[in-house]
Amino acid sequence: MIQLYKRMKRMREKYVDTLAKLYEYATTVYSKNQYTQWYDTKEGGYTYSSFKAKCDGLSKKLTQYGIGAGDKVAILSQSMPNWSVAFFSTVNFGRISIPILPDSSENEVTNIINHSESKVIFVSERLKGKLSKEVIDKMTLVINLDNFEVLKEDEEKFTCDGRTANPTPEDIATIIYTSGTTGSAKGVVLSHRNLASNVITCYHACKRTEKDRWMSILPMAHTLEMTLGMLYPMYCGASVYYLQKPPVPSILMKALKIVKPTTMLTVPMIIEKVYKGSVLPTIKKSRTLSWMNEHMNGLMCRIIGMKLKATFGGHVTFYGIGGAKLDPEVESFLLKAKFPYAIGYGLTETSPLLGYAMHGWRTVGSLGYPVYNVQLKLHNINPETGEGEIVAKGPNVMLGYYKDPVRTKSVFTEDGWFRTSDIAVQDEKGRFYIKGRNSNMILGPSGENIYPEEIENVINNVEGVSESIVVERNGRLVALIQPVENFIEWDKEGEDKMYEKLDAWKSKVLSMVNRNVNKSSQVSSVEVMKEPFEKTATQKIRRFKYKDSAPTVEEASKKEE
Repeated sequence: MIQLYKRMKRMREKYVDTLAKLYEYATTVYSKNQYTQWYDTKEGGYTYSSFKAKCDGLSKKLTQYGIGAGDKVAILSQSMPNWSVAFFSTVNFGRISIPILPDSSENEVTNIINHSESKVIFVSERLKGKLSKEVIDKMTLVINLDNFEVLKEDEEKFTCDGRTANPTPEDIATIIYTSGTTGSAKGVVLSHRNLASNVITCYHACKRTEKDRWMSILPMAHTLEMTLGMLYPMYCGASVYYLQKPPVPSILMKALKIVKPTTMLTVPMIIEKVYKGSVLPTIKKSRTLSWMNEHMNGLMCRIIGMKLKATFGGHVTFYGIGGAKLDPEVESFLLKAKFPYAIGYGLTETSPLLGYAMHGWRTVGSLGYPVYNVQLKLHNINPETGEGEIVAKGPNVMLGYYKDPVRTKSVFTEDGWFRTSDIAVQDEKGRFYIKGRNSNMILGPSGENIYPEEIENVINNVEGVSESIVVERNGRLVALIQPVENFIEWDKEGEDKMYEKLDAWKSKVLSMVNRNVNKSSQVSSVEVMKEPFEKTATQKIRRFKYKDSAPTVEEASKKEE
């Protein structure tokens, strides 16, 4: 039996070319291992063996209601152990999964259900209020994902004629709807080969084993968490732990102490908030650390890095950061601190991983090199700046956008390379450095390319700034800024002083930024936002919402009056 086990592990890379084979392999080889569970209780989780039993049983229920291969099954829920059950009771049997991001509005949920023609929806108790009567009436089945209780069933369709099938590598596994930052929803069609190949890519990038423990804090409906946080642990026979409540600092810190994870996946905003909200204040409050920061910066970073690692449970060996570009100042600190971070670059359309930087490959601002079995290059390179669009080829690249052949054609070059819309340069070692998104680029008055992300990196390192975006209005660059919490007192007492402080801070931001950017990237004005920016699942600001105007502190104050 041991020899068979070792042989299967050696052969798994060639064997696993669909999610059905991944499921079969994992539930056979790792049957006794714990796959998923809540961080604070053993109830509600699954071993690989009980996971298989639950998925197989749920699939039979779908079959009884005529839901067979090719039918769409939606999932609307926060991350939990039952999420993966809903997913694999669908894709393993030839059905197509339609994950919906938990922060989607009721209108977005309705549009996704209608566009995808889903017949069944798994919905958590927390999010079932987002299902309109129109959606519920159309469903053959509505199932509560917390306990698999049937909330609605169309008894007329209890025909027992649903037929499942063993999916092929080219069959559709999932359609993931994403609005990104443009506001125009897209149904990204990913095949079994797309996702299975990216799982294998993950293994080549960072080998994990049965002994590893994942701490899941990102939405499973996003490809970053789906592939690296749900499918890849299954390939390794590892365990994944979930939070029963949103990952606010108090709950997350408690979970990290209990689980002591070896592996985490996050977006830049999380570690950036830790740096600005904890690391920097700690340095400023200590005379010793302040002196070391000036004279022994490397040693100081190393000392804080050890404490930071302890904060994350003390056992983290892989802290993956993806979904957006990491602040260069924060990355510089992490690098000096010898914190085990890794940069992952990719898109939903590429399942998602395209490039990565780990260990000795890491350098501030670089996404690193292409991952295993994927090709990256720059397209339409500007001979003066060396800038070009990153294009990609590999088995992980999507089949296309659902019901949208025109948009699908627009994102591929004539010779079949996928266009990422990310503008980058390469250094002499072949490492890629992203300048910004092609869709975000602003054309300067003299025809120069201005990348707002580069200006925002400068703004975000000014004291008091939490995050920012730069937009163009009437030919001028305007910076919209969200202050860190409690930096400005918003109450009415001392209103004159509050506005005086606000104006002084805005002038300081404007001055510091314009001293550190080139002439074409000079910001003409600063607007301070009272409300948080609206964001995507990976915490990227939805820029299209702020191109024309946005409620500033002054406007919000007038409305209150």
